[in-house]
Amino acid sequence: MSMLINAEGLDHRALNDAIRQAPGGCTVEGCCGQRFIAAGMSGRDVTVRGTPGNALGAYLNGGTLTVLGSAQDAVGDTMNAGTVIVHGSIGDAAGYAMRGGRIFVRGSAGYRAGIHMKAYKEKSPLMIIGGKAGSFLGEYQAGGVIIVLNLDRPEERCVGLFPCTGMHGGKMFLRSDCRGVEFPRQVTARPAGPEDLSELRGHLLDYCSIFGLDTEEVLSSPFTVVTPDSSNPYRQMYVPN
Repeated sequence: MSMLINAEGLDHRALNDAIRQAPGGCTVEGCCGQRFIAAGMSGRDVTVRGTPGNALGAYLNGGTLTVLGSAQDAVGDTMNAGTVIVHGSIGDAAGYAMRGGRIFVRGSAGYRAGIHMKAYKEKSPLMIIGGKAGSFLGEYQAGGVIIVLNLDRPEERCVGLFPCTGMHGGKMFLRSDCRGVEFPRQVTARPAGPEDLSELRGHLLDYCSIFGLDTEEVLSSPFTVVTPDSSNPYRQMYVPN
């Protein structure tokens, strides 16, 4: 049985000390805004009941972090490995500079999800957002995969303004035909083909299993694939000829 930790009255230092002392993992109840939960940890399975504060799972290096609710800004900031699962929605700048691991969100994400996301050696991060994403999705994305499923209100736009600004690596899948979405000139946005859907299915299997979704039903809607046209579209701005 998982160790139970009551977070009421604990600051983030005391709470993280208690999590570290739990052999293998724990359940945290009564969480209300404590920041940096499980930051830098590995080898732990932590379930959080309540609303964790900023930087949940920052620098995470392994294990599984599950939130039975929503989370605030900077989920998975600079994470290296492991899985963060959020059954609600998340705030801004999720996955900032993440270079490995997975972030699965059943609800929506705020601004700048996936900003500076990058791949590192054999690591390639994955972020899947079940609802919508706010403006500047994938800003300066350099690697990894971002998927936005727009499950709850598919008749509405799946992304906010300025998606893929500065994107120069990685890939994005948007469950939409993206009519009316303006992409920057240095990326290509095209309808997903059979090979894209095969790749997408592999990314979605665990996500759909966790949230009780039918993978084939999710894949039955049109997807748009976004990739950069160049590995370094701004080289001419900073390097002399």
